Amino acid sequence: MYEKKLLLIPGPTMIPPRVLRAMAVPPVGHRSKGFSQIIREVSQDLKKIFQTDNDVYMLTASGTGAMEAAVTNFINPGDKVLVLVNGKFGDRFAKINARYGAEVIRKDFELGQPADPQVVKEVLTNDKEQEIKAVFVQQNETSTGILNDIKAIKEAMGGHPALLIVDSISGMAVSNFPVDEWGADVVVAGSQKAFMIPPGLAFISVSEKAWKVNENCKNFNFYFDLKAARKNLAKDTTPYTPATSLILGLRESLNILLAEGLENIYRKQEMFKEMVREAVRALGLELLVKDDKYAAAAITAVKVPEGIEWKDLNNLLNNEFNVEVAGGQDELKGKIFRIGHIGYVQDMDLLQAIAALEMALYKLGFLKELGVGVKKCQEVILKYKEEGK
Repeated sequence: MYEKKLLLIPGPTMIPPRVLRAMAVPPVGHRSKGFSQIIREVSQDLKKIFQTDNDVYMLTASGTGAMEAAVTNFINPGDKVLVLVNGKFGDRFAKINARYGAEVIRKDFELGQPADPQVVKEVLTNDKEQEIKAVFVQQNETSTGILNDIKAIKEAMGGHPALLIVDSISGMAVSNFPVDEWGADVVVAGSQKAFMIPPGLAFISVSEKAWKVNENCKNFNFYFDLKAARKNLAKDTTPYTPATSLILGLRESLNILLAEGLENIYRKQEMFKEMVREAVRALGLELLVKDDKYAAAAITAVKVPEGIEWKDLNNLLNNEFNVEVAGGQDELKGKIFRIGHIGYVQDMDLLQAIAALEMALYKLGFLKELGVGVKKCQEVILKYKEEGK
């Protein structure tokens, strides 16, 4: 039954059969007219997902490649940058900046808490010489399931000229992020999350303000040189050999997303978030993110209950109930597990996952009765269906 495993991790996510079929074709010439047409079509559709008039560039890399490109194309060695950290991937932005010679002003927030816009305002207000060149932040911090308020952070920046650079790898096409309206300058996303294709493609949008900064950027790069990506996209191609099969799959997944509609996707993701959070509470488990307002619609982080080892819970979920969720990372390893509800996921998948979690906790002696969490999921599903009439 290995082909029917329920994969509910932050990514890679499950892939729709029609997307798999779209990729299961003979190789295509990446410099052919036919493939150029596909590049043109996909690029236009990506702009709709990002809600931007700016071009969105495709890089053959995982999301971290786009994070690196977001640093090397806009930050010079010695530049001051403000990095907001409330999890592993905020820490990654800080490390990439440091590796490329930036002077990192790091602001850490308690795990499970959002980045505070007021801190951004204070730091930038005190930057009298306007030396800080960019503010880096995650829209959705995948390691903890926290949703940062990008709109509020941008507003807190006021008239400071720093770029706003956002990792939306697990947030894009999950939670509303009108890139142009909110004034984000550089935004990155990845294929293996809500885009429902395998890892290997990353996306990055660049504002005109950011392009002006890029003109004076002397940091070194080659493969991730966005000037080359811009020049080639104008000719409906890429500077280097792209992941052609993934782009064919992306074309199909974008058709799915746009047919469903962004508003419907956001509503569905809110339902998934509510299902899991209400079920977890009903089971007597503790959520890492306490405030529903700042809880990610992509993933829910749950504390491993006292007296239970994560490896034992994970073993039951995987080997007896065929459900795979993610563990914690770094300092949260063994302390939390994360239920992904992103990409090719349906309400019945989450119902199954909660049922499996209940049975695993029952076998481990944590629960005395079954069905409480499942009942909560059912109630949330019915509520949303009734509201949608």
